[in-house]
Amino acid sequence: MGSGPGRWQFDWRLLVFAGAFLPVLISLGIWQLNRAAEKAALLAAWQGQTASVDWEEVFEGPWQAGQPVTLTGWYGEQTWLLDNRTRNGRAGYEVLTLFMPVSGPPVVINRGWLPAPATRDRLPEVQTPESILTLSGWLAGYPQPLVLGGQEPGREGWPRRVQALSGEQVGEQVINPAPMVVHLADSRQPGAYRADRSPDVMGPQTHYGYAVQWFALALVLTILTLVASYKKQRKTGADNDNDNG
Repeated sequence: MGSGPGRWQFDWRLLVFAGAFLPVLISLGIWQLNRAAEKAALLAAWQGQTASVDWEEVFEGPWQAGQPVTLTGWYGEQTWLLDNRTRNGRAGYEVLTLFMPVSGPPVVINRGWLPAPATRDRLPEVQTPESILTLSGWLAGYPQPLVLGGQEPGREGWPRRVQALSGEQVGEQVINPAPMVVHLADSRQPGAYRADRSPDVMGPQTHYGYAVQWFALALVLTILTLVASYKKQRKTGADNDNDNG
């Protein structure tokens, strides 16, 4: 008993599986391409940005991460210590303090990194200037990882250790806070600690790589579906006798 020419024999279960996942994979690839275009524009804006805007001007249009800004006002007493932030392998915190501008909404200032004490039951001492001052920095979103954490249960006073900080948490302390935070431009700014971070802008190449992976998975799924659907028709004994005759 031999094999005849191949023929297509689609399995409806296989078609349902491929039909469900193929659009998802293609959509993810397209989404990553769009994200790559956004990041390319954002990176170009950050690299080409030379002049800071005043705090009031930020709200004249859509705000953009990485935009340099200057603002004048004073620090408040509310300080959050963003946990699990390491520098050069050493544990520490990012110091986030509420700032009250002379004009415009209150905003959280990321003052930079501070090393943690030797034990978890102690918090670092945070020194905050009390006079009116002018700051330079750049805009960024609130630090909100996938798993959100609030203040430590039962802890009163300031500073407070947090795993993340949202606009809602800040809104518990002040009315209508700004929808973004300001990272100090450098460690020479008033009230700064180790403020040497650049804007977290993932390069467009990373998103292009993700897009290639999603499109490759879509191609593999399509090929496997076609290969699994192409069957070689087997010849029966009667077919062989007819061929021999």
